[in-house]
Amino acid sequence: MEIIDFHTHTFFSDGILSPAELVYSCKRNGCVAVALTDHADYSNLNTLLDAMKSAAPHLEKHYGLKVIPGVELTYIPPEDIGRMVSRARNMGAEVVLVHGETPAENVPPGTNSAALRAGCDILAHPGRLTDEEAETAVEMGVLLEITTRRGHREGNRGVLEKAEKAGARVILNTDSHGPEDLLDRDKIKDVLKRCGKTPEYYSVLRENAFCALEKIRGERK
Repeated sequence: MEIIDFHTHTFFSDGILSPAELVYSCKRNGCVAVALTDHADYSNLNTLLDAMKSAAPHLEKHYGLKVIPGVELTYIPPEDIGRMVSRARNMGAEVVLVHGETPAENVPPGTNSAALRAGCDILAHPGRLTDEEAETAVEMGVLLEITTRRGHREGNRGVLEKAEKAGARVILNTDSHGPEDLLDRDKIKDVLKRCGKTPEYYSVLRENAFCALEKIRGERK
């Protein structure tokens, strides 16, 4: 099974693995591409992206999978999200996630809407998504995330229902913080079952991930 995971964390934020160990662990689990997307705000964006841009080419060369330097903008005031998305891209982030309004945490109200209007690449675990916001995701070409991450995954079914109603594209990520979080067949089956889907639905999510990779890198793998 070929896996793409656009949402992972290393010990540069609140994960427990180094970038090298995370990438190698992802390779062993069947990943063909992984994004390094540690939590970022005003204080660490420069340092974080410098580190990931430095590490990614070496890890990609030696471990044989695509390694994508990115960030997850986290707890940014909604009125400043657009500027920070642009800043992250200008600094070399190949993929920009925004930490969405999830049932598991109380990020500032309005984060989902601001992130979508800013045109981030992926709105992470946006469990409090509204129908109107799902329509904005379509308009702006933003991927909506469902997740295997405990707590955050409680919003998956609602996100998927609203996305399907609006015609928005959905992606499955892990929000991995350690090796036990990495994606496998059992986690895929479990998260889809919680959403009322069969395992076969993963082909839709997988295709959306490959389309995103193609947009980022100009190639399928």
